[in-house]
Amino acid sequence: MDTVSAFKLEVRADKIAVITIDAPGEKMNTLKAEFGSQVRGLIRQLRDDKSVRGVVFISAKADNFIAGADINMIARCRSAQEAEALARQGQQIMAEIHGLSIPVIAAIHGACLGGGLELALACHGRICSDDEKTRLGLPEVQLGLLPGSGGTQRLPRLIGVSTALDMMLTGKQLRPRQALKAGLVDEVVPQAILLQAAVELALKGRPTSREVPVRERVLAGPWGAICYSSLSVNKRSAKRREITRR
Repeated sequence: MDTVSAFKLEVRADKIAVITIDAPGEKMNTLKAEFGSQVRGLIRQLRDDKSVRGVVFISAKADNFIAGADINMIARCRSAQEAEALARQGQQIMAEIHGLSIPVIAAIHGACLGGGLELALACHGRICSDDEKTRLGLPEVQLGLLPGSGGTQRLPRLIGVSTALDMMLTGKQLRPRQALKAGLVDEVVPQAILLQAAVELALKGRPTSREVPVRERVLAGPWGAICYSSLSVNKRSAKRREITRR
C-alpha cells in the first residue's frame, strides 16, 4: 500500500505551483525522514515543467506551518553516523529547494520552528500571517541540539550574526512584526490573504537580498568569532559599570 504523501502539488492557472503541507493523521506538521523522497519527487516535477513560474509552500494545518522535526526520528538514530546521514539528507533537500531557478516562497501561518524555519530559510522569500499563533524560531538548543539542515548558515546571512546567534543559542522565537523588522520575512499580512500575497510575491521574481549592516558582514567573515567575543565582553563590562553606578 502506497504511503499518503504529506506534500500535495497543484499548479494554478497563473502557473504558480502551490505545495500544500499536510502530514496525514497528524495535528501538527513535523518533518520525518520519509518526507525526503516525497519532496525530491516534487522538485523533479518542478524542474521538468518549464511552464511553472514560481512555487509557494503553505500548510493545510489550522495553526502551524511546520513545528519542527519529528523527535522520534532523531531518537531512533543509534550512532553518530546515522545522525550525520540524517542531517545531510536534510541539508541536501534544502539545497535542492534553494537551487530551483524559479522563485520559491514560504507562506507561513502558525508555528514555524526548527526544521520548519530551515525549510522557510531555503526558500527565496517568506511571508507570514499577522496571527498571534505565528512564531518563527530555532528552538533546538532547548533539546541540546543545533539546527542541522542549513539554518546555522542561512539565518546569519539573512538577518545578521547577532540576531541569528540570539535566536539559535537561546531558542528565542519571533512574532510576525519582530520577524519583519529583523528581515526574516518579507511581508506580514492577514491570514485570509496569505496565499494570494505569496503568489503575488512569486510572480514578481526572486525577492532582492536585504542589505546587512557592515558590522554584521564583518561578524559573518573569518574574524567574526574574535569580533563577536570582543563585543560580548564590552557589553558585559558596560552592564557592570551601569550596575555599579546605581
